[in-house]
Amino acid sequence: MKFSPFPEAKQVRLWVPYPMSDQNQEITNITVKGNYSYAGIFREGKALNNILYSEWKDVPGEKVMTYSFVVKRRDVTMDGQPFSHLPLASEEFKEFLDTSFLGSAAETRVKRLAGEITKGKTTCLAKARAVYDWIVENMHRDPHVKGCGFGQVETLLESMGGKCADIHSVFVALVRSAGIPAREIYGIRIPKGSEGDMTKAQHCWAEFYLTEHGWIASDPAAVRKIMLEEKLSLEQAKRYREYYFGAVDENRIVFGIGKNIRLNPVQSGEPLLYFMYPYAEADGKPLNEDLYGFNLGYRIGYRAH
Repeated sequence: MKFSPFPEAKQVRLWVPYPMSDQNQEITNITVKGNYSYAGIFREGKALNNILYSEWKDVPGEKVMTYSFVVKRRDVTMDGQPFSHLPLASEEFKEFLDTSFLGSAAETRVKRLAGEITKGKTTCLAKARAVYDWIVENMHRDPHVKGCGFGQVETLLESMGGKCADIHSVFVALVRSAGIPAREIYGIRIPKGSEGDMTKAQHCWAEFYLTEHGWIASDPAAVRKIMLEEKLSLEQAKRYREYYFGAVDENRIVFGIGKNIRLNPVQSGEPLLYFMYPYAEADGKPLNEDLYGFNLGYRIGYRAH
């Protein structure tokens, strides 16, 4: 990543998502270098996202930070078998059932809609599947939305179209309103091919929680994207529809979870809707033109091993 924000700036700060190893991905061979004054790894305190933080003090001209790693991923499937997991604490249950962010009017509307969608379903798994099917059948991918979208649920229930963060914000709101803990997962897709550019390949999917299984992956936005790109009908997309309920493919890297993020070290600007893109400030002023910060001039590349 190279950028030259405000040559006269005394201090430039940069925050970059920092993926960690977990049961589904192994991160190794990490290197960080550049002409920064300081760099370190921090953990954000609310959703526990990990952050690569760099700072330039009185460094004139171009600011350079290069960060690389090797990732080994596996696909995540339910396969009808319980996952090895720790039970959610009561506070976590409360957090992942919260819909207050919608506002009182939208919260009432979403709860009513969730009740209609899941009517007659007696298990949490059946309710989650009903919401998933409703999303796949009624929402669509809007390629004109910038980045991954802003997840404004009430507006989306009118337009019924958006990108991955939009579609999964609706999914999570409905699943939570049906009494099932749910969350968005933020990361990036690894494109097909031996090497190339993935600067704009960020992707969001969702998980819902079942006591007997743990967190279950779901990606209705992937179904709608495939339908758009391959011009498939719902019937023609049946195998993708079945796969992406309870599973996600291995071609993705997890960054973290959570909304309205206060970074660590804390940023001067407003909380970030989600932390899936680099964020930078110069002398306490945000450099990102928007949530995505493509104006910073960063590049994300990949190479298969």
